[in-house]
Amino acid sequence: MTEKLSELNILWEETIPGGAHWSFSMKRGTALRITDVEGGANLSTLFYNRQEKLERYNMADTLKAQHTAHLSRGFVCYSDMGRVLASVIEDSCGWHDTICGMTNAAMVEKKYGTATYQQARNAMHRNATDSMIIELGKWGMGRRDIVPNVNFFSKVSADEAGGLHYQSHHSRAGNFVELRFEMNVLVVVSACQHPLDPNPQYAPKPVLLQAWQCGTPDVYDHCRNHRPENVRGFHNTELLFS
Repeated sequence: MTEKLSELNILWEETIPGGAHWSFSMKRGTALRITDVEGGANLSTLFYNRQEKLERYNMADTLKAQHTAHLSRGFVCYSDMGRVLASVIEDSCGWHDTICGMTNAAMVEKKYGTATYQQARNAMHRNATDSMIIELGKWGMGRRDIVPNVNFFSKVSADEAGGLHYQSHHSRAGNFVELRFEMNVLVVVSACQHPLDPNPQYAPKPVLLQAWQCGTPDVYDHCRNHRPENVRGFHNTELLFS
């Protein structure tokens, strides 16, 4: 994105506190900037077709179609119908985890101990799975609708033996990623810590969300032409809106 956000017509913006969760709709032709406010954030994210929520983000198709194991500028998020839900149009972070899933209640309790709302109020220990279930319930969905998610701002690499390694301090304060939505998409997010985060303290970080109208891509679009498969994916998507 060449224009500064201050020069754009911002539709809305919202700060998600560390550990909090939210869900919202993004229309085709709108974009979302996600900013790591303090550094070290993790935003677990799910995508669904807003008109037909049985169609949702498919991690396996996203990775194999684009010959990658992570997301960065140029890559897109495919649905299980071979359509493009969202495209990564800008990225100052360079690597976003797609394979490690999200925390659950047992994992958080084992790692950080128990802190309930009665004990800690808004500093209670939340986990991403339960957070997603709460948000999905607002849209008539539930636990069975959770699929492998994207973890924005987190980097996990694999060694030759298949071991996974979380890179601490990967994202710094002010890092951002921008998504352009190619369909009408339900977005569900949780700002809980990454499941492989080695920090022994419960310390999830906030993220800033800013949405604006960006329009639809032309035939020369970087994401469309980033991989040969993406040309077909965009064609399949645009058939819905022709």
